[in-house]
Amino acid sequence: MNSDIKNKIKILASELKDEIISWRRHIHQNPELSNEEYKTAKFVADKLKKFGVDVVIENFGETPAVVGLIKGKHNITVALRADMDALPMEEKGDKPYKSKVKGVMHSCGHDAHTAMLLGAAKILCGLKEKLQGNVKLIFQPCEERQDCRGARTLVEKGVLENPKVSAIFGIHVFPELPSGVVGTREGHFLASSDGFKIEVIGKGTHASRPHLGVDPVLVSAQVINALHHIVSRKVDPLHPAVLTIGKINGGFAENIIPESVTMEGTVRTLSLNLREKISEWMEETIKGVTSAYGAEYKFSFRAGNPPVINDKLTTRFAISMLRDLLGEDQVVELENPTMGGEDFSEYLLKVPGTFLRLGVRNEKKGITAPLHSPFFDVDEEVLPIGSQSMAYLAYKWLEEHS
Repeated sequence: MNSDIKNKIKILASELKDEIISWRRHIHQNPELSNEEYKTAKFVADKLKKFGVDVVIENFGETPAVVGLIKGKHNITVALRADMDALPMEEKGDKPYKSKVKGVMHSCGHDAHTAMLLGAAKILCGLKEKLQGNVKLIFQPCEERQDCRGARTLVEKGVLENPKVSAIFGIHVFPELPSGVVGTREGHFLASSDGFKIEVIGKGTHASRPHLGVDPVLVSAQVINALHHIVSRKVDPLHPAVLTIGKINGGFAENIIPESVTMEGTVRTLSLNLREKISEWMEETIKGVTSAYGAEYKFSFRAGNPPVINDKLTTRFAISMLRDLLGEDQVVELENPTMGGEDFSEYLLKVPGTFLRLGVRNEKKGITAPLHSPFFDVDEEVLPIGSQSMAYLAYKWLEEHS
């Protein structure tokens, strides 16, 4: 019986290959920024209705989210999640399905995630009579922008309730793994991702008279240098942490010392305790440097996504099931976590679950660009693998827990 279902899912995924690729290309050519995914959401909702998904909720909780429910025999529910938003960057390259929207691109693979979950939904609809429970399909907006808190908003609005979710699985394409290889690990998987903003306030003056002012550009340089010593000298070397200043702005002319300089960046850690300490150390450092130069400052720290910590039980289950489905060599246990962030962590605070990586790197095809690159692409041959993996995990979870 298990072999029959496994083969059926593989066959259905193979038959859907061209459709899944076409869905991905449509979404890729028509990207939408965080919390603006209304056309993408409508595209997803229309597909789910055509598949025969029992319940399709559009604009869930007044956000551009789509939630579908495939009803099974028993009152147990497993959730599958994909994100839908793109990034504010111009796509480069000459692929035939290049973004049609200037300055917006799916450079993190969310188009692939959405297409793969649509594929899984269609596969599961084809197996509806055999499902031992319900499958909740979560197509989430706003993963990329922490200020609109896509996953947290859906959780607060009850996406994991009615019916209550017992476990959740998500998958993310990953260009550091070979095409078609699935990787995950139990425990810490991805880092927290917090944001900060610093304004260094000096006293403007003519560039030829620096002694009459307080140069915020100079002070900012010292602040940056001092902040980067936090990780190297205050953090235990055995506890990973990253502090990055990614944006700095100040001044308007080469011969004017400006009034202020602003900086923005992120802090990433795997430890909740260290996460709190770093913000305190940052303010102590900024205060000390600015006061030494006679400047003032404003500092704000925005708590973003907590770390992604995969549940032990669901992760052991996922590894076992996917090795059964794809083969032993196609599923690897990753040795170390990475310092990227993901708001899938918000779901894991409420229910057990596992986040997975799907390799999309294919050097023969020239598909090697990293995530968030203007040249990013995926090996589309792996899309059916993602769909069948999600479908099989949902099916088997319900079978074993009903």
